[in-house]
Amino acid sequence: MNRRIAEDIYALLLPAFAETELSDAVKRCLDRGGVSILLGETREEYVARRMSDERRVSETSETIHRVTANAKHRSGRLIAAVDQEMGGTCRLHDLVPAFPDTADLPSTHPDEIETIAFRVGQAAAGMGVNGFLAPVLDCVTGRNPWLQGRTFSTDPGIVGELSSAFVRGAQRAGVAATAKHFPGFHDIALDPAIEAEAKVVDPAHAFEAGFGPFRAVIASNVEMIMIGPAIVTAFDAERPALRSKPIVDRLRTGFGFQGVVMADGLDAAATRRGDAVEQVAIDAVNAGCDLLLVGDAGDQIARVAEALITAAGNGVVSADSIARSAGKIRALADRYAAPV
Repeated sequence: MNRRIAEDIYALLLPAFAETELSDAVKRCLDRGGVSILLGETREEYVARRMSDERRVSETSETIHRVTANAKHRSGRLIAAVDQEMGGTCRLHDLVPAFPDTADLPSTHPDEIETIAFRVGQAAAGMGVNGFLAPVLDCVTGRNPWLQGRTFSTDPGIVGELSSAFVRGAQRAGVAATAKHFPGFHDIALDPAIEAEAKVVDPAHAFEAGFGPFRAVIASNVEMIMIGPAIVTAFDAERPALRSKPIVDRLRTGFGFQGVVMADGLDAAATRRGDAVEQVAIDAVNAGCDLLLVGDAGDQIARVAEALITAAGNGVVSADSIARSAGKIRALADRYAAPV
């Protein structure tokens, strides 16, 4: 396997970690071709939809700037992403302006959302953060323990209008937005992060209204769209969404999305369904995902990379497809180059 293909494969990986220091595994990823990181949160913070008091006291803008600068120094170019959701998880807590309270969001004018998103983006870019894993577009009309506290309306028109405003504001400030979670998880009884049998079982027509926000943000030139973690039986009864070529093809051809397609976390229970995370990565690439969210846990990043390198060498995944995806990710990092 030549060095360029290995570098391309590392460029497909988005390592996620809760700390504000680069682990040895993340450093190796960046040294070998990686161009992105996700400054995440702990499981406790994720469940609470709030950063811990300890983090809010101890973490400053300089803390964030230091880690993004160190990462960019290693990689040469960088997408430094965070979860910065309206009405949901806000990784940058008090370091950036706040969005309106969740209850007030539906009645907020889109121009105000765009202005706030621009200011949030400016503050984030000043810390070297140039990617938001937001907005959340799922219009939850039934059960959803996974997205509880992360959505602000069940009206697709409101979700689409305000999310498009978020995208315009953030991207004007130099932060690439990521709409999530295609094809929309409006009713899922179990939490896909921890329950392997989580799936959406509604018929295809139940998704039509929820597709509206995705069309709206694509019209607003959203840079990335994240594919969700669980099976959506209406479109693929066998494979979780991010491992499903029919679902990724629907986004690309049915919706005309030409940007970066991101796979949600590869190690979610409903995504793995008992399979190794390495197989999930191979399936996600073959499905058409460009960027793979990989938790920095033990040697998981290295195992995923080596599995993809082997698969490319054996023709199990296309080296040409990998090169195209890597090129898109590098180009995105260059377009949103943040001062560090």
